[in-house]
Amino acid sequence: MSIRIPGFVDPRWTRREALSRMASGFGLLGLSGMLAAESNPFAPKPTHFPAKAKRVIYLVMNGGMSHVDTLDYKPALTRYNGKPMPGGPPKTERSTGNLFQSPFTFRKCGQSGIEVSEIFPKVGSLIDDFCVIRSMWTEVPNHEPSLFMFNTGAIQPGRPSLGSWLMYGLGSENRDLPGFVVLCPGMPVVGAPLWSSAFLPAVFQGTFIKNTGTDPYELIRNVQARTPREAQRRQLDLLTALNREHLAGRTGDSQLEASIEAMETAFRMQVEAPDAFDIRKETPETLARYGDTGIGRSCLLARRLAERGVRMVQVYFGNSQPWDSHEDIFVQKRLAAQADPAVASLVQDLKDRDMLRETLVVLGTEFGRTPAVENGSNTKLHFGRDHNSYGYSVAVAGGGIKGGIAYGATDEFGYRAAEDPVHPHDLNATLLHLLGLDHTRLTYHYSGRDFRLTDVHGEVLHRILA
Repeated sequence: MSIRIPGFVDPRWTRREALSRMASGFGLLGLSGMLAAESNPFAPKPTHFPAKAKRVIYLVMNGGMSHVDTLDYKPALTRYNGKPMPGGPPKTERSTGNLFQSPFTFRKCGQSGIEVSEIFPKVGSLIDDFCVIRSMWTEVPNHEPSLFMFNTGAIQPGRPSLGSWLMYGLGSENRDLPGFVVLCPGMPVVGAPLWSSAFLPAVFQGTFIKNTGTDPYELIRNVQARTPREAQRRQLDLLTALNREHLAGRTGDSQLEASIEAMETAFRMQVEAPDAFDIRKETPETLARYGDTGIGRSCLLARRLAERGVRMVQVYFGNSQPWDSHEDIFVQKRLAAQADPAVASLVQDLKDRDMLRETLVVLGTEFGRTPAVENGSNTKLHFGRDHNSYGYSVAVAGGGIKGGIAYGATDEFGYRAAEDPVHPHDLNATLLHLLGLDHTRLTYHYSGRDFRLTDVHGEVLHRILA
């Protein structure tokens, strides 16, 4: 007589063979801890050279934050406001009209005198900690491919994300928490493929948290303990032994390996995660500084996770593409009112804790917006800007970055990167360099070739390094 136990017992086994195999599994219980330690994929790994940074907090203003209204002051837009752009209107997805000056005032900030829009006053007060890269560009002016490039180094899905590469290359400093956490009060366009490990081992994919409140057991509800810890440990040891027996005949099963490690991580998270994710333990003053908003809670959580050794925290501003201001650029003032105190509080708290020097904080977006007004037939108002992949801005602080500088430039209207163009490959190569990784050596062999985050491109931006 043959029996079937889904996921473990071969249907060809007899009852005697199945019991024998299971008995061997019980005999492995005492070795399960040793096996887990020997196969720990999150163990810290040596860097290629000494690192200046240990971790990354990536703040994504998804939808396309307008550089000419935030970080890239263009006086020519005021002089030419309402006039056609010399050389013809910008070639973008939708019909654009005449040049449109920023409705927001810029002022010189900090000792560096970098111009920052009035809608980011608190970030402006800390601008001496930032390098503002004003010459970013990317290939495609659509959200999906630009987000893929921004996150994975390719315009199509199927490549590992930056956080997954970091976990693969560096491991984690804290096994009791996921090493790569993604926070968003909703779901950005594209969603999970943006933090996927793709063909890297599945254990390195990001852990998504829908950050909609302050109760840690609502955020990570499946981690709450309902069985005595000793009993859980015995159950998990048995399950681990059975899974490893199952895995022995299926080498290279990334999903099964990830499931085994995920259960171990979830078990350990029961102790540390509720504390890490409970921002209610912060003072009322701290909560007020960050703001009771999605981006405020996410930035505060990012700081708490960084304090506990999480390798990368990626924060998306909100659901879908909130910064996608086709009709009304004034919407960005409302969004900045939420982002500005959150970002500034995060940077200031990292400085106060002497963590900024080892933490890279990236304030980015998938592309910028046009210097001309959008006048497409599908817009109700005519105060918006279309997508602009030819030139935009990203700001980076901490972790070996030279603060108080503006790198590169767009043309006089803010349309194209004109001086020292920077592609996402270059930015990623620089981030990896600061983390002690040579982007040309961080590779993974798959489908007959070696892959890397920067494909076959990317140059380290040595002039922005401290």
